[in-house]
Amino acid sequence: MFGSGYRVSAAPLVLTAVLSSYLLYRLLSGRKLGEGRVNLGIHKNLPEVVDTVDIEDMGQNTVFCRCWRSNKFPYCDGSHSQHNAVSGDNVGPLIIIKS
Repeated sequence: MFGSGYRVSAAPLVLTAVLSSYLLYRLLSGRKLGEGRVNLGIHKNLPEVVDTVDIEDMGQNTVFCRCWRSNKFPYCDGSHSQHNAVSGDNVGPLIIIKS
């Protein structure tokens, strides 16, 4: 109770603090949802990334990257696993099986 006889509930203060904390976390977390850029660093000097692979040069199984995070692009190096864990995405590689 305050001196004037009014009772103040803590619920609005707690709710405001929790909501403010969540909004601040979303702002500062670094995870940006809905950004249009997929390719963050592969052949950025080119207007369009196009890779050609001769089917005769492929081994029995060839695994291609679809997440744009591979250090061996256009081939997969497993980088999609970390990308998926961080972003919540579910992208995986393209696997070509030569029969």
